[in-house]
Amino acid sequence: MNTETMHRVDTLLSHVWMVRTFIKHSEELEDDPELSDVQRTLYDYMLALGTAWKAQDADAYVRQAKKKLSKLRQATNDFEELQPEVSTHMNFQMAVRSLKCAVTEIEAVLADAE
Repeated sequence: MNTETMHRVDTLLSHVWMVRTFIKHSEELEDDPELSDVQRTLYDYMLALGTAWKAQDADAYVRQAKKKLSKLRQATNDFEELQPEVSTHMNFQMAVRSLKCAVTEIEAVLADAE
């Protein structure tokens, strides 16, 4: 079960990665340290899972994914709150929606793994 969970979470993280990359390369990032914190937290979550992914250690991966989940959730909430102040452009609106969707699904997958 944990192997399936690991692969599903990793697939969902591809969406988180794309949002993080969008934020990282946006002009708005230069002027907003809070937005920088969001993209850094998204990166840190994925980085924390990297060693277990490389080793294909599903138990360690799932354990770490659960341990760091609250930080991922908080970064998502922060991004949602910041977005209207940062930019009202549709790209930012869709990035928030994409991140929220991916994180909601990650939470569900991890909850099912208990």
